[in-house]
Amino acid sequence: MDYALLINRRRLLDTFLDLVNINSPSFQEREIGLYIARRLEAVGCRVVFQEYDRSFNLIGVKEGADGRRGPLLLSAHMDTVEPTEGIRIEEDGEMVRSAGATVLGADDKSAIAQIIEALEVIHARGLPHGYIEIALTSAEEKGLCGARNLDPGMLRSRQAIVLDSGGSVGSIIVGAPTHVTYEMRITGRAAHAGLEPEKGLSAISVSADIIRALPDGRIDPVTTANIGIINGGTATNVVAKEVVINGEIRSHDAGVLAGTKDTIFRLAREIAAGRGAGLEVHEHEEYRTFRIPDDEPFVRFIGEAMKRSGIASRLAITGGGSDANVFNQRGILAVNISTGMQNVHSTGEFILKKDLYHGCLVLLECLAGEPWSVPG
Repeated sequence: MDYALLINRRRLLDTFLDLVNINSPSFQEREIGLYIARRLEAVGCRVVFQEYDRSFNLIGVKEGADGRRGPLLLSAHMDTVEPTEGIRIEEDGEMVRSAGATVLGADDKSAIAQIIEALEVIHARGLPHGYIEIALTSAEEKGLCGARNLDPGMLRSRQAIVLDSGGSVGSIIVGAPTHVTYEMRITGRAAHAGLEPEKGLSAISVSADIIRALPDGRIDPVTTANIGIINGGTATNVVAKEVVINGEIRSHDAGVLAGTKDTIFRLAREIAAGRGAGLEVHEHEEYRTFRIPDDEPFVRFIGEAMKRSGIASRLAITGGGSDANVFNQRGILAVNISTGMQNVHSTGEFILKKDLYHGCLVLLECLAGEPWSVPG
C-alpha cells in the first residue's frame, strides 16, 4: 500500500503547530498532556497518566489483532528547553522556524505530531497493526526524569522506537554515551579584601587553578568533558570563601570515562590540598551508555521501513542522551531515530515540512507496513 497517499499533510502540520504553540517547559507538561490525551483517545487509544513527584508520563495503548507484529513502543517527550514563554513561530515556505526569541519546540513535538498523524491514518483506514504502546515522557530535558520515573511494569513491549534525534529523517542512532555529572565545592577563607586580604584564601583563585589543569573538551572520538557552571563569591570587597563548579563527562567507553573522571577528581584534590583549600566532590550518573549491533534485526527492520519510504537510512552514534538510554538499561531494545528537527536547543530551531511528513511516513511503514514478529 502507498502510505504516502494516506497521510493528511495539512492535518499533520496543524497538529504540529498546535503542539508548538502550547508552552511546555520541563515539569510544566499538564496542558500539552491533556491535548495529546484527547487526540490519542479520538483514534482509539486507552490513555493513562502515570504521576510522579514532579510531573507525569503519558502512556497510551492501541490494541491490535495482527499477531504477525510484536508489541511495539513509540516514545517521545512532551517538554522543551527554554526560552519558551510567549513562543512565536514563522512559516517560511517549506520551513517552520522560531521567530528568533524562543525555541521552536520541534524537539520533541515533531515526534508527537508524527505519532498522532500515523495513528490517525491507521484508525481512519482500519489498517492492520499489532499492539502499539505510546510512552510520552516529561522533563526529558532535565536529565531524562520522566523516563527514569516511568513504571516499566506498565509496558509490554520489548522493542521501542524513540523519536528524539535531530537532522533530516533517516538517521538511526545505535549508540549513545554514559553521562556523569559532578559538583565540586571549593572552600577557602573569607577576609576583607581591602583591609587584610593576606588573611584570606580565595576559593575563586583555587578554582581557577583547578579549571586550568583539568582535561576539557574533546578527550577522544567518543569522550568529552566540560565545566558548564561556576558560582561563587559574595562581594568585591570579600575574599571569596566558596565556589561551586558543575561539570560533566560523557563517553561510550567505560574505561576511558572512569579514567577521565579519576584524573579530574585527583587533580582537583591535589591542587586544593596544595593551596590549603577544602574540596568536596559529588558525582551522579545521569544515564548509561548503550550500543546496538548494526546487524540487529530490529535495526534492519527500521532501515527497511525507511527504504520503503524512499529514505536512505544511516546508522550513527551520538554524544547526547535520550530516553533510549533508560529503556535500553531496563531491557527494552530502544532505537532512536531522527524526526527532522534542526538547530535544536537554540532560538534558530527549525524543521522542514517534508521532514515532518517523512518521519510520519516511516512510522506508518513500521506500524502497518511489512509484518514483523519479535519475541514478546
